[in-house]
Order: sequence, then structure tokens, then C-alpha cells
Amino acid sequence: MSATAPTAHPTADLSEKQRRILQHLRSRAAEQTYFKSRLIAEELGLSAKEVGANMRAIIDGDFDVTVEKWGYSSGTTWKVTV
Repeated sequence: MSATAPTAHPTADLSEKQRRILQHLRSRAAEQTYFKSRLIAEELGLSAKEVGANMRAIIDGDFDVTVEKWGYSSGTTWKVTV
């Protein structure tokens, strides 16, 4: 008989800010959407710099959304695919 370890919740290693950003992306992303850091920041009460700094954990994590840095024109744009 084999036993498997319980799977940790994938967002357990994220900070509170990172979880808020991830939830924001999940709730607003259709099949493919583009987000500006400054607009995410405005909606979540963060700075655009905080969004950008915390996005790395989401990019590197194994979540149900894929985030890719898409461009930088008057602020960073993120391509989000669900």
C-alpha cells in the first residue's frame, strides 16, 4: 500500500500581495488578456512597482494562469492566458 503526501495549496508560498494580484488576474482574464501594472495597482491599492516586483512569483509558480511580460510602453504590460 502506498501513501502520497498531501499536496500543498499552490498559493501557500505566495505573499498576501501576490495572492491579491493572482486573484485579480484570475477574475479578469478571459482567454487572453493584457494588463498594465499601473492599472492593476490602481485597483488593488498598490504601486505599479509593487505589482511588477511581485509578479515574478506568479510567473514562476504553477498556477492556472500563464503570465508573460509583454511590453513596456508607458508602463509594463503583462500578457495573461488562462
